[in-house]
Amino acid sequence: MPEYVYKAVTKQGQIVRNRVEQPNKNSLVQKLKSNDLLPIEIIQIGYRSRKPKVNRRNMIDIDEIMQASNSASIYQGRVAKKQTAREKFNIALSIGQRITERDLVIFTQNFYLLKKANFNNIHALSTIINSTENLSFRGVLEDILAGVEAGEYMYTTMEYYSDIFPYIYINMIRVGELSGSLTKSLEQAVRYLDETTSRNRQIKSIVIPNIAQFIAIFVLLIVGTIYVLPAIEDVFRQMGSSAELPGITLWFMDFLDLATAYWYIPVGIILAIIGAIVAYINTPKGKYNWHYFKYKAPVFGRLIFGIDFSRLMRAMLLNLQNGMRIQEALEVSKSVVKNYVMLSIVETSINNLLIGDSWIEPFENSGLCKSMEVEMLKIGMQTDLSEMMEKLLDYMDADIQQSLNKLMKVLPEISYLFVGILLIFLVVVVLVPCIQLYMGNWLIEALT
Repeated sequence: MPEYVYKAVTKQGQIVRNRVEQPNKNSLVQKLKSNDLLPIEIIQIGYRSRKPKVNRRNMIDIDEIMQASNSASIYQGRVAKKQTAREKFNIALSIGQRITERDLVIFTQNFYLLKKANFNNIHALSTIINSTENLSFRGVLEDILAGVEAGEYMYTTMEYYSDIFPYIYINMIRVGELSGSLTKSLEQAVRYLDETTSRNRQIKSIVIPNIAQFIAIFVLLIVGTIYVLPAIEDVFRQMGSSAELPGITLWFMDFLDLATAYWYIPVGIILAIIGAIVAYINTPKGKYNWHYFKYKAPVFGRLIFGIDFSRLMRAMLLNLQNGMRIQEALEVSKSVVKNYVMLSIVETSINNLLIGDSWIEPFENSGLCKSMEVEMLKIGMQTDLSEMMEKLLDYMDADIQQSLNKLMKVLPEISYLFVGILLIFLVVVVLVPCIQLYMGNWLIEALT
């Protein structure tokens, strides 16, 4: 692809210089003007292949160009200045600063508000960068800004930082940029982050305390069996009592002795089973079956499918409202889901459109969609698909919330069940012998 070096002026009068790839000079001019940049000079310098990604890929390219031209103090508005001791200290503290979900949420909310106020991408990113306190995240945003200034889409740089931006989030931005509705996509991204954060907080509030209780009881069971019960046996023996510990207690003590002596056998078996499962899941068939199990799993299955299907329909609606055909809308929207089962359904729908069949039929035949959801899509094809999809999304939001409420009721019951079973086992194995010793049964037997 041709490679160009351009020089342009921003609305604020700053001179911007960068190196980019574009199919032709005219497309580069249009790209610059759409980002409120007035081209001054455009020079084609040849062709090149895409280099492997490196840390801060956009910023490195730009800085190299600046150093070569000896104009870093002018280009990009970067004025060279000596850092104060306080700035150096803050930078030293920020090295390795962790980027949290809160940073991402605040960035998305601010970016959405600025886009809603008709800021262009460059102006909005520049404004947010200046107010970002997390210097590590600021560096990432500067990299995204450099990519936008070079004529790239935002999502192409976000893909490089997949450990910061979730897969679904990146593809929401991608749908918005490709469909020309970035503001609506950002609104969806804000809702996605809020719902995910709220959902995770609810689940953690239930699961974490019960897991902590389970671990505490399990540790008490092991410690009691290893240290307390042998001491009780010694007391029985020293007093000449014929009393013995309960059978289940003796069995569990023998089991722990055996497990301690040959610990490597069960550990090896468990690791082998886990390795086999992971290896199978990493195969195409295994991954498909695993993703299908997610949709059919008890308690969680309907919720997972509902979230993915709602996300797909929301992205598709966004594309339809911007004038895309159904086939194009499906093609672009499929990137917002990662489940192989959903992707295969979408691909089948696209193929059906190519041969003149119904694109709704694969969703109906999958057995995963509710009959109401399918019927609403069919009615939409006969009337107004966009309007009906809005009603479908309202229906699905209510259904997802209902599934989430059921999950919040079931999770405590499941966790209490496991904790209760372990607690009963602790009482039978450890506490009963302690009670026997405390009540003095062994002493009565020794005197008779």
